[in-house]
Amino acid sequence: MGPFFIKNFTLEQLEQWVHALGEKPFRARQLFRHLYARNISSWSQCSDLSRAFRAQLECSATPDALAISRIDEAPDGTRKYLFRLHDGNFIESVIIPDPPRCTLCVSSQVGCALGCKFCLTGSIGLKRNLETAEIVDQVCQGLRDPELGPRINSLVLMGMGEPLANYDEVVRAIHIITNPNGLMFSHRRVTLSTVGLVPQLRRLGVETPVNLAISIHAADDKLRDELMPVNRTYPLSEIMRACREYPLPPRKRITFEYILLDGVNDSPRQAKQLVRLLEGVRAKVNLIAFNSHPGSHFRTPPMERILGFQDVLRKANLAAIIRKSRGNEISAACGQLGAKTQVENG
Repeated sequence: MGPFFIKNFTLEQLEQWVHALGEKPFRARQLFRHLYARNISSWSQCSDLSRAFRAQLECSATPDALAISRIDEAPDGTRKYLFRLHDGNFIESVIIPDPPRCTLCVSSQVGCALGCKFCLTGSIGLKRNLETAEIVDQVCQGLRDPELGPRINSLVLMGMGEPLANYDEVVRAIHIITNPNGLMFSHRRVTLSTVGLVPQLRRLGVETPVNLAISIHAADDKLRDELMPVNRTYPLSEIMRACREYPLPPRKRITFEYILLDGVNDSPRQAKQLVRLLEGVRAKVNLIAFNSHPGSHFRTPPMERILGFQDVLRKANLAAIIRKSRGNEISAACGQLGAKTQVENG
């Protein structure tokens, strides 16, 4: 039996818990405000709670679910947090400056079971799902960063793990993060990135209007099968059908993430395949040059090939952005998060 994390509760669940303790319902709203609007790290900071209630909280619940093990900073200002979990596992979160604002990249699992060939996290395998509190607390602790925290205005569930493989915990965390009495992030400033687990994808659009990003990385099943084994379970035809049926709010588009691998998926012919694949979807494409990591045989394409790929998409009237890699020097860029490796390497 692990510790009891109070951040596992939505406001409604917190009201039920407080009632079971014999306290008035308004105490739940007070606790919720302390946990999120004030972002407290100790019950001693809650001076408007009675001493007896604070003593009860000290004995039964902990405000924080994570402990900071290390913080690394890259020359470009990207900051990576290594968090130790209560069971001795580790996860990572990344704060990415984009002056004047910042984006926080959040993990949803310890490791990942999907084994995408270009991703360091996938090479670790899956240790376990994160609890709601462990997801939410990455945001709380990121917001406490003395320099970058006040500038965080966007969240991306693109860290370690596949968010839709931990569906219930992730969606509960999103509800807390976007609650106007919670962390108060707009749905428009929260993006969930998935490889395309179709059953959960169909639920997501109904249960939360956050932004959706699909990690696509190949436009034909044969190559995607090789790069992303999950494609054998949910091939491109099923993913694209789910995308076309997705209840997309007005003026929103689905983002398709495409990591460019030198000589593998970066030719003009493959760019044209991607154009055909995305036909009929309100889409934009994020092109990401592969970020190298130890043990990988993939390479980053030359810039002229990246620009040529982008040009094919733009000539087909597809919005295509080359996403600048941030935090390479501290292994904080896309596909480089591998907390186990970082800990082992000291």
